[in-house]
Amino acid sequence: MARTNGTRATLDAVAAAAGVSKATVSKVLNGRPGVSGQTRERVREAMRRVGYTPTTGPRDPAPTGTVQVVFDTLANPYALHVLGGVVSGADELGAEVVTSVLRPDGGERVRPPGPAWLEQLSARGRAGLILVTSELTAEEIATCHRLGLGLVVVDPLNPLDESLVSVGATNWAGGVQATEHLLSLGHRRIGYATGQDRSVPARERLHGYREALESAGVRPDPELTLFASFAPDAGRRMTEALLDLADPPTAIFAGSDSIAMGVLAAARDRGLRVPGDLSVVGFDDTFGTLWTDPPLTTVHQPLRDMGRVALRTTLQLARGETPDSHHVQLATRLLVRGSTAPPRRA
Repeated sequence: MARTNGTRATLDAVAAAAGVSKATVSKVLNGRPGVSGQTRERVREAMRRVGYTPTTGPRDPAPTGTVQVVFDTLANPYALHVLGGVVSGADELGAEVVTSVLRPDGGERVRPPGPAWLEQLSARGRAGLILVTSELTAEEIATCHRLGLGLVVVDPLNPLDESLVSVGATNWAGGVQATEHLLSLGHRRIGYATGQDRSVPARERLHGYREALESAGVRPDPELTLFASFAPDAGRRMTEALLDLADPPTAIFAGSDSIAMGVLAAARDRGLRVPGDLSVVGFDDTFGTLWTDPPLTTVHQPLRDMGRVALRTTLQLARGETPDSHHVQLATRLLVRGSTAPPRRA
């Protein structure tokens, strides 16, 4: 109810009516992030009830603000493509982007975000958080919800709560496309070298790989599937292990272009010709795949579009809006280049 005694309603009165802190009221009044949509609306209703009017010009614009983007590492082309999409989306929507890296040196050392760090983000006025190819704990998810931070994950490493918003590609379909291409060329011993076994995209691509083999009447051989990490050195090690088998593969489907670079290097070390002795398919279509020798056949996933969608969706969540979809999967397509051919006949 509006005041009628001539005194001006204060922020303290609004806070008391809404059951929130004065700092929260200030955030809503100035359009700052860090407040859930439900709380924001409650504060606005309290302003109407107590008759509060801002003293300086129009206030409470739809928050755009700054989005924190957290990468597992920036030491690969995949991350740079996604970042390019995030920055492009931010330019379009008038937002700002700040990046941080969990593995600054690109090595094995991981610096997890943690609830305390998320509290700091909120205190700095971040609108939301995009987490790329990294793990997220239930405690961290709950902290983001409590703080009103818009949260979107891109290609998460671990399975997450169904309510969490994620952006990725049709990994299963991409796995089918890559494997069917190799099968159509006549390959039957097809290796799959990929990232961590807990990685959601790696496992989705594995399921597509197996589906294509089984549909073609080829029984998947467990010794042809290896997990390591999405890195060239891991690709080299996995390829060496596959080539050391008593019955080595004639083709390798790499779970990322970075892995495929290691596959090509290992083949070269062994004196094998690609594709004459070994066919190779990658996944991502990052820059550089046209310049390998030979150019890499790969599954294109729209990484820049994934980054752009993640940025837009994070800002939607920060405004308390319902996202277009909780699980966005953009289409993949196979790009056939020079690294695949029919197997050499004995």
